[in-house]
Parts: sequence; C-alpha cells; structure tokens
Amino acid sequence: MADSELEQLKARRVTALYRLDLIGKGAQLTYDDGTAVDMKSERARLEDMVADLDRRIARLETTVH
Repeated sequence: MADSELEQLKARRVTALYRLDLIGKGAQLTYDDGTAVDMKSERARLEDMVADLDRRIARLETTVH
C-alpha cells in the first residue's frame, strides 16, 4: 500500500513540475468562465505543493525502503 501511495505522490509531483515549467514558459490559464488565473499565485501554489510532496515522498521512502 505504501508503494502505491508513493507512486501516486511522485506522479502528482511530476504533474506539478510540468505545470510550473509551462508557467515559466509563459502559459496563461483561464477558469471555465474565461477569467484569467493569477499566474503568480498559481506558481506559488504549485511551488508549495511540490515542497509538500517532496517532504511526504521522503518520509514514505524512509519507511518503505
């Protein structure tokens, strides 16, 4: 079970890093209603998410391996 959770966290981290890369390349996101997403806030949110995932992954890796 821990291996499955670890793989899920790693996949979420890859997705967040991919989105950060897109933002870094100038991507502009919009909500379904067409309102522009505040990219500065989105970048900060994703960076926080990656940091949290890094901590969770490290914790799981020490208990699994």
